[in-house]
Amino acid sequence: MRSLDDAQVAAALPWGALLESIEKMMVSPSAVAPARTAHTVSDANGNDAFFLMKPGWIVGKVIAVKCVTVFPDNGSIDLPMIQAGMLLFDGSNGSLIGAGEAGELTARRTAAASAVAAKRLARPDARRLLVVGTGAVAPNAVLVHSHVRDFDSVEVWGRDAAKAAAVVDAVAGEGITASVCEDLDTAVAAADVISCVTGATTPFIKGALLKPGAHLDLIGGFNLEMRESDDECVRRSTIFVDTREDALLAGDLAQPLADGVIVADDLVADLADLVSGRHPGRTRDDEITFFKSAGTALEDLAAAQLAFA
Repeated sequence: MRSLDDAQVAAALPWGALLESIEKMMVSPSAVAPARTAHTVSDANGNDAFFLMKPGWIVGKVIAVKCVTVFPDNGSIDLPMIQAGMLLFDGSNGSLIGAGEAGELTARRTAAASAVAAKRLARPDARRLLVVGTGAVAPNAVLVHSHVRDFDSVEVWGRDAAKAAAVVDAVAGEGITASVCEDLDTAVAAADVISCVTGATTPFIKGALLKPGAHLDLIGGFNLEMRESDDECVRRSTIFVDTREDALLAGDLAQPLADGVIVADDLVADLADLVSGRHPGRTRDDEITFFKSAGTALEDLAAAQLAFA
């Protein structure tokens, strides 16, 4: 059995190979991802946290399960909000192939899935990137979006400017020049690509500010209470998701659906539709595109298979 820590996983998941692995997995006819299991748990201080189990497999080849903890208050104790572990089994005989830390796997595949979408949804001439959030996914979001588009300006916004500066420093070590965003609304109005990677429960992206041709990428929310964008964002946008089943569990879509702001048919395509070409993606320069990712086990499986290979 092999064992991988986060550093080894990161080294095994270069952006080009990871994007290709996710693209292949999303259209594989033998890939299966049952519904995730999610539980609310209490931390030591009586606050709600979450425990998720996400299985997936390729028939006859590999079986994987990722277990995830989400502790929203971890920022106050300098720990990641999301932490995870992965188990991988042989799909032909059930034997254990390996186990590993999955914090870096989660952060990288989450950002990579959004970049797979952005390749097809962001304008080819996009020049301004805004990343909103300062957690473990934020540096990866900067790096992978910069992998699929050539940006002239990269900004990072966070409620804590010092943490935003830390993200800027982290990506500088990877050759990306970024700056700390001081005014979120001004940056939203100017951005060509906006990637949100927060655990917010109150919307802070105002749809009225999105400029024609903008691409809005929402990564953070995964349950009904979590929301990063307001109703005007979905009203003005063409809506895409990673998978309908998972994305509809997130507040950015579940809440406006429940309120009648949009209907289910407004979700025009998922990631498999985009990758396969069943949907062409962006169809106009002035179209505002909206991609909601809640995370599917197929993305984890793609990353785990690549890492353990």
